[in-house]
Amino acid sequence: MCEKLEERKTFTGTAKLYGKTVIVTGANSGIGKATAGQLALRGARVILACRNKQKGEAAAQEIRKETGNDAVIFMHLDLASQKSIRSFVENFLKAEPRLDLLINNAGLATTGRNEDGLGMILAVNHIGPFLLTNLLLERLKECAPSRVINVSSCVHHVGTIDFDCINTHKRLALGSSDYDVFWDYSSSKLCNVLFTHELAKRLEGTNVTCYSVYPGSVRTELTRDINEWHMRIIKAIISKLGATDPVSGAQTTLYCALQENIEHLSGRYFSDSQVVQVKAEARDDGIAKKLWDISEKLCGLA
Repeated sequence: MCEKLEERKTFTGTAKLYGKTVIVTGANSGIGKATAGQLALRGARVILACRNKQKGEAAAQEIRKETGNDAVIFMHLDLASQKSIRSFVENFLKAEPRLDLLINNAGLATTGRNEDGLGMILAVNHIGPFLLTNLLLERLKECAPSRVINVSSCVHHVGTIDFDCINTHKRLALGSSDYDVFWDYSSSKLCNVLFTHELAKRLEGTNVTCYSVYPGSVRTELTRDINEWHMRIIKAIISKLGATDPVSGAQTTLYCALQENIEHLSGRYFSDSQVVQVKAEARDDGIAKKLWDISEKLCGLA
């Protein structure tokens, strides 16, 4: 399921991004911050789309100082709030004429519901990126060739999509135990893979491509919202898999964002900078289409 990688590949491409604009969600720490920093080094205008204003502005300042790129900007985005997502998109489209890369990196593992009545994991890990991406698609198409990167996880292999649960409870899984949170999170990562699969089909002929990625087992703030016992379990798993630092964890995202001649692999899932086959459910056209339709309803696009 989750392969242990002793040494991950480093992206060595030389692509420059001067004149290009990138959005990275959850970019104030961890993989998102490392990704944003690498893109800034290549000359991109980088939008750090983050929930926490203080941390987001501090990260932007730090990246500007480290890279010498002054075009690194914080913009507030709370993926748990559809109102915030719509406000972010409205402000972005008014202020920024381009969008060349959208990196849906942010994610969490916690209980509770958001202001829209959705389970937090479903809201932040799937519906939020789904709505954000759809609202930005026209700008991506205008600036094509462009790409969308959805950060998933190897635990999508054990996730499943329970449409009855989504329809009835607006959650991916019921319960609030550590076991339930883990399965809820795993299913949200399966949603990322299925969303990418279906999005690729809908983008055919537009010169916009999309990819889902597994960054490896990386030490991040993902577990900040869950209890100590569950955190110990996740940390133990990460340790067993050979946890790496965020910069190493960003390499597959960078590969899918910048590697030349991978357009024909749009919709596929990548681990350690190479295509990996996913289980049948994760590439099922019917499940992907059904998830898309229900996602549209849950965020008011249908």
